[in-house]
Amino acid sequence: MSTEPPQYPPPDDDPFKKQPPQQPPHQPPQGGGSPYDTPPPGSGSPYGTPPPGSGSPYGTPPPPYGGDPYGGGPGGHGGPDPLAGMPPLADSGKRVLARIIDMILVGIVVGLLTWLFGTSEYDIDPDKVNTGKSFGQSLLAAVLYIAYDTFMISKTGQTLGKKWLGMRVANLNDGATPTMSTALARAAVLWLPFAFCCACIWTAICGGWSFFDKPYKQGLHDKAAKTVVVSA
Repeated sequence: MSTEPPQYPPPDDDPFKKQPPQQPPHQPPQGGGSPYDTPPPGSGSPYGTPPPGSGSPYGTPPPPYGGDPYGGGPGGHGGPDPLAGMPPLADSGKRVLARIIDMILVGIVVGLLTWLFGTSEYDIDPDKVNTGKSFGQSLLAAVLYIAYDTFMISKTGQTLGKKWLGMRVANLNDGATPTMSTALARAAVLWLPFAFCCACIWTAICGGWSFFDKPYKQGLHDKAAKTVVVSA
């Protein structure tokens, strides 16, 4: 019978003793928290919504003289006043006087042309009124008035009457001189009825609307073209 020597555990300083693996201590990332944690309130985000009032580099800048012609300013929806920065609105009485001057000037040309081409509106005998000649003169007057107004307004914003009385027509949204198409639309609304009937009545209503219109003192032709008349 063999006798085995007793087994003793190896001493702690035994270099051959197996040491249990040690887990490295957990190191949180610098700055605290986890990169995937929700940032604290108020810290913001590089892709978050910019604070109110900061604007956007690609935002649409407001037009030079305000916003929507009929949406902002007095009587609108609380937006900027489109008249801001423009001269004051022209007096309606002076506008009527300027219109009378223009009508006299163009009327002289109409009278000369109708006399020259024999298309006078009335004969001496009222029983011999020529309806065709009457309509021809009215149509000629309407065409000349529209051409005169369109050319002068699109060039400088002023007819001769407006120039002499210190006024000009401007776009309501930016204060610029109306384009040819805008000036044509404005003149057509004002003068086209001359070719048919009630020319003087319509002109009085269309232009006289500015006496009662608020806040831009626009005639009906101004409303159609989105223009105003301001002091030059």
